[in-house]
Amino acid sequence: MIPQGVGAPPTPRMDAKRRKLMCIKVRMLDDTVGVFHLGHRALGKSLFDEVCRHLNLLECDYFGLEFRDFMGERCWLEKEKSILKQITNAKSDARFYFLVKFCPACPADLEEEYTRYLFALQIKRDLANGLFICNENTAALMASYIVQSECGDYSPEDYPDHSYLSSGRFIPNQSAEFERKVMENHKKLIGMMPSDSDIALLETARRCEFYGVRFHLAKDIEGTPVSLTVLHLGIKVYHQLTCANTFSWAKIRKLSFKRKKFFIKLHPESYAYYKDTIEFVLESRNECKNLWKKCVEHHAFFRCTEVNLPKQHAKLFTRGSSFRYHMFCSCYIEYFVLGVDSSALLPASARIK
Repeated sequence: MIPQGVGAPPTPRMDAKRRKLMCIKVRMLDDTVGVFHLGHRALGKSLFDEVCRHLNLLECDYFGLEFRDFMGERCWLEKEKSILKQITNAKSDARFYFLVKFCPACPADLEEEYTRYLFALQIKRDLANGLFICNENTAALMASYIVQSECGDYSPEDYPDHSYLSSGRFIPNQSAEFERKVMENHKKLIGMMPSDSDIALLETARRCEFYGVRFHLAKDIEGTPVSLTVLHLGIKVYHQLTCANTFSWAKIRKLSFKRKKFFIKLHPESYAYYKDTIEFVLESRNECKNLWKKCVEHHAFFRCTEVNLPKQHAKLFTRGSSFRYHMFCSCYIEYFVLGVDSSALLPASARIK
């Protein structure tokens, strides 16, 4: 008789119990897939916590779980909301992606080596998928750090030509010339440890203009196509990959949206040469809402030292939304990682509502 447990077929009782649970698949940054079973009333936080435990991850708040909504648009799973209320494929297996959500200005300064490794995997993924925009020489340098981390030192006996790189995908439409550039860079990295290679990759990435950039397609008030992105420093507006304007968090008085329109209201001292409210039109209401939520989260994470309940007469983020954001600000994560009791530093009312 096969013993019950790992590798054994489930008992009828176990089968009945499992049928009452959601089967949720999460693709990790290394392309492995974790399968999690949660109750139908489970909140997003339950799944996120399970994933972090599965990964033995300490600096969790830099990451999130992404999925596609019924319009096919990418969304972040809200932790304080029911999972079933956020997904549309409740009758089938739900699929999520564990990804970097917040890109700090200096990722190499992250406390944990494992966290830096996950950030390096995110850069590798974005580079291969064409989401990380940079010139070919920079891409070849970054790819060489990836190769050094994964393959170790270059050896002419083991790697007589660039063909050892052909099985890996570093950029879209990878050419032999690009692989030769990567090989030449790889030769210069002999002796570099994998952890140091990850740091070098992150340092190179963060110096690139499009580090951490995820574009939201929109049009300005004149109908000109632009792209908006939310970063640690604020909101940037791009026109044909050229930065046309930057609105730092300190300059922004209020952010709001109505249907497909997204509004940025500036502080008086910030628009002496400009109008006080800038308006953009996005492709859909859901895309507009997602951009607004991303602004709420980034402002809370990077800007606020104390995220208190806003007063009725002074709201930075306004909309008749049930969205609530709960998490540590970035300034508290270091205390948590170092073992300091951050609850003494973080007020009980530290929430953006």
